[in-house]
Amino acid sequence: MKSYSPLANICLIIGALTMVFGTIFLLQSKSIIGPTASFMYRNPEWTGNGYVTILIGILLLATGFYLKVASSLIKNS
Repeated sequence: MKSYSPLANICLIIGALTMVFGTIFLLQSKSIIGPTASFMYRNPEWTGNGYVTILIGILLLATGFYLKVASSLIKNS
């Protein structure tokens, strides 16, 4: 029996995808991946955007884990 909110799964999935996109932004801005014709390639502005996107993904993941634990504790008490 599931003891957590479906919102927890949504936060975990979106958080993981957001972190992947942030990592891609960061790696393209550092000239590690991507086509050289990309507007993100060697663009320092996208380095900051990548870090912010990764941070948002981490916050979403933390929220998802918190929702799982909190709803589990509430239903077990």
